[in-house]
Amino acid sequence: MEFDILYALQNLHSDFLDKLMLMVTSVIGEYGLVFIVFGAILCIFKKTRKCGIAVIISYLLVLIIGNFIMKNLIARERPCALDTSIMLLVEKPTSFSCPSVHTAFAFSFAMAVFMYYKKWGIVALVFALLVAFSRMYLFVHFPSDVLIGAVLGVICGFFAFFIVRFVFEKISKSKEPKSVK
Repeated sequence: MEFDILYALQNLHSDFLDKLMLMVTSVIGEYGLVFIVFGAILCIFKKTRKCGIAVIISYLLVLIIGNFIMKNLIARERPCALDTSIMLLVEKPTSFSCPSVHTAFAFSFAMAVFMYYKKWGIVALVFALLVAFSRMYLFVHFPSDVLIGAVLGVICGFFAFFIVRFVFEKISKSKEPKSVK
């Protein structure tokens, strides 16, 4: 069934969509470093610092859990490795397929931003959906890889938000003056 979905997506190819999907997927890059850059920029400004820290934490969670642990435990071959008849628009990835870490990075970023800034978070979620679609369109991930990546990303982004909130609450409590009895 998953191949049926991927083959149906192959019928959508056009110059416009090819360029758009390549652009969307390449913005993420090999290890999603664009999210570290965005996180670092957000950390510069006091108003957006907590969000930036949450973005970086969510990125690290995805990198460790998704890329280093899950991919190797699941060890699922990519669709492009199983069916070599489809011409790829990208270089054939050498890592395992599940989860889609591109998708996980995009959703973790979107969720971390959404928890602080709803409007920008919605924009980021739309971008994350485009990333997820691009991974299937480009025939490098199965739909379930993308779904698992999206869920992982949302969980990591949500968890990062609560880590930052917990740490900043502890810091602010430690700065409160002690009452004298």
